[in-house]
Amino acid sequence: MLTLGDKLRQLSEENQMAQRQVGAVIEVDRAFISKVENNEKPIKRDHLKTLAKLFKSKAVELQTLWLADKVRNILND
Repeated sequence: MLTLGDKLRQLSEENQMAQRQVGAVIEVDRAFISKVENNEKPIKRDHLKTLAKLFKSKAVELQTLWLADKVRNILND
């Protein structure tokens, strides 16, 4: 099942952007982006629109994955 972290990693690779570059756009460090991509940390919902613009992606797709991750985490707890 595709997670938001998986999608962000995929988009970063497709756009040839380093984690530090993605982090700079939403004002977080590279380590945080790494944890998001590895599904270890959630990203703030506020960042989704900015990331969608950065990657020229649909915000609704990122929001759907964000919500799915949230539900999955609740069910796992």
